[in-house]
Amino acid sequence: MTAPGPVNTISVLQITDTHLYAGSDGCLLGLNTEQSLEAVTAEARRRHLPADLVLATGDLVHDGSAAAYQRTFSHLGSLGIPVYCLPGNHDEAVALQDNINNGLIRYTDHALHGNWHFILLDSTRPGSEGGHLDTAVLETLETRLQATPDTHTLVCLHHQPVLMGSRWLDTMAVDNPDDFFAIIDRHPQVRGILWGHVHQEFDGMHNAVRLLSTPSTCIQFMPGSMEFALDNAAPGYRWLILHEDGRIETGVQRLDEIPGTIDLTSAGY
Repeated sequence: MTAPGPVNTISVLQITDTHLYAGSDGCLLGLNTEQSLEAVTAEARRRHLPADLVLATGDLVHDGSAAAYQRTFSHLGSLGIPVYCLPGNHDEAVALQDNINNGLIRYTDHALHGNWHFILLDSTRPGSEGGHLDTAVLETLETRLQATPDTHTLVCLHHQPVLMGSRWLDTMAVDNPDDFFAIIDRHPQVRGILWGHVHQEFDGMHNAVRLLSTPSTCIQFMPGSMEFALDNAAPGYRWLILHEDGRIETGVQRLDEIPGTIDLTSAGY
């Protein structure tokens, strides 16, 4: 087990794109997503607990069902630390909120832990797989940042706000990134932006802001692919150590192997 971070740091796990179904036998392109999530949370428990909180960045379920949310929250709640959820394009916002009945599972637009501020944005558009940050969401982002100018901030959302270099996947990126980054650029306390959706690892920079995406707990998309394509990389999660001076220490932890079989020839889902 990895030792906790130094005193006055915040230890965070990002778990994303779990894609659970109502039934425990639900499979996505051949892979049982619940069994895969179980394997990933077991790895996180072994390597990166204790931690302070989990960020669950969307596509928590695949079918929008109450039963799938109950299964997902049971697994995430078993980690024994606060879990902050935001919706993805496969989520059903009402069902998500209605099935949060464990005190550890939370749905909120922001949270403060130590000298770090976590802002969680809803980038979903009804009836669309793509991302958009509507006026109300952007106004909330601005307001939250204005209220905490001296607190290091990590902004979280589901859809990628920058292009990933994958033609098919980038059709589903946030479609108004300039509006988003105009706000980010006005607030130097923003240290990082964290997202899911892309089912792959990304680590880049926008000015002085760290840009991070994370593998899914189930299937992975092939980086740089012009058309839909699956990668044979194993599922995983991201760990972050957030330092008192605003530094972000982070990495991706994957399983040793895929816990099952994936149909790598699939042309989509």
